[in-house]
Amino acid sequence: MVRNASITPIIDTPRPIVALGNDYPDGHLIPPHTHARGQVLYGFSGVVMVTTPTGTLVMPPQRGLWIPAGEVHSVRMVGAVRMRSVYIDPAAVPDMPGACQVLAISPLLRHLLAAAVDIPLDYDLAGRDGALVALLLHELPRMASLPLALPFPAHAGLAARCQAFLAEPDSQETIDGWAAALHMSRRAFTRLFRQETGLSFVEWRQQACLLAALPRLVSGEPVTTVALDLGYRNPASFTTMFRRSFGFPPRELGLMGG
Repeated sequence: MVRNASITPIIDTPRPIVALGNDYPDGHLIPPHTHARGQVLYGFSGVVMVTTPTGTLVMPPQRGLWIPAGEVHSVRMVGAVRMRSVYIDPAAVPDMPGACQVLAISPLLRHLLAAAVDIPLDYDLAGRDGALVALLLHELPRMASLPLALPFPAHAGLAARCQAFLAEPDSQETIDGWAAALHMSRRAFTRLFRQETGLSFVEWRQQACLLAALPRLVSGEPVTTVALDLGYRNPASFTTMFRRSFGFPPRELGLMGG
């Protein structure tokens, strides 16, 4: 059983998975670092924001996040976070994604991740604990990706515009407005935006608004306030977009965050 500890002294344990359970206070920041193993995070409560050199990802409660081995990342907690992590030998699950992703967590996988923290570090590979880990390794590649990664462009002017949007997100901002601000034609802007981010402008704008909304919702702010602040004409349109992305309405997020 490993809880509320650093992974550094135990990450080289000769097992395909090393599990760790930590609780973090609101605002806790883990500075940029890397791991020799891949990492799956799962949060029972709170919101986890992970930043890499190429973008930001937000993990809501009851969801997961995959970080490949060697990926530089920092982690910030929004709200009190009860986190479980499994650190995976890359050779044990070669089919995991090559980039960071926010993931849906099945009920079975949720229980496996919780149980993994309570097995000994040097668990018996041929015993019950080894069987649990083997099932966990089978389930990990089955996780579905969620649209909660926000890639950032390398283009300086576009990156500055994206940063400004995150500081004051507005769902009503348009392609034409951004193109004009960057002194580009609409066609040139849309081509550059997709080339730099891998997303259309509308897709990126929606994901940016989701990222801005999540910490506020989990802290208990009213859905109406958040929706109107983000430029949605009414809470219903925001709720529809949110439910399409997560499978549950935004009002439920506050209940998950405690």
